[in-house]
Amino acid sequence: MNDQPTTPRGRPASPPPRDEIEALAGHHFKGGEYTIAHWENVLLTGCTCADLLPAGMAHPIALIHLPITGAGTSIADMFALGQAESDLSIMIESYDWEYFQPLVEEMRYRVAGRVNSARRCEDDEGNTYDRIQFVFDVSTADETPVARSTITWHYTRGML
Repeated sequence: MNDQPTTPRGRPASPPPRDEIEALAGHHFKGGEYTIAHWENVLLTGCTCADLLPAGMAHPIALIHLPITGAGTSIADMFALGQAESDLSIMIESYDWEYFQPLVEEMRYRVAGRVNSARRCEDDEGNTYDRIQFVFDVSTADETPVARSTITWHYTRGML
């Protein structure tokens, strides 16, 4: 049984302890592999109203989900890791994509992911949030870097 006080909506009345959030820095996801199938690239490319790229290159939009899934995690797991108050409590600060070479269909990529930083913050209005930055590195089987996705989210506290 959880004895932590809650709001009338059943959410925690106070944010998680600062040290729990800051301790997330350095957390590594289990890692894994991901292959962009041709059919997946066709669907993703179609969603952007673009034409397929030549020579089996995958549309860059694949970098939205490839790193997260390939690293053995999910958006829901990332929400839970930062103790999100709800699915609506996450604010996006940025998605930064770096490409070192094109993504291609049917290539097995290795993916490693980690929490790069985690800190408690306060905005100009005095609202508390936790800023958590995730970094996912995508490489070939021989560890040649292909891409990096840096995702920074704000886990708002008591704002809903």
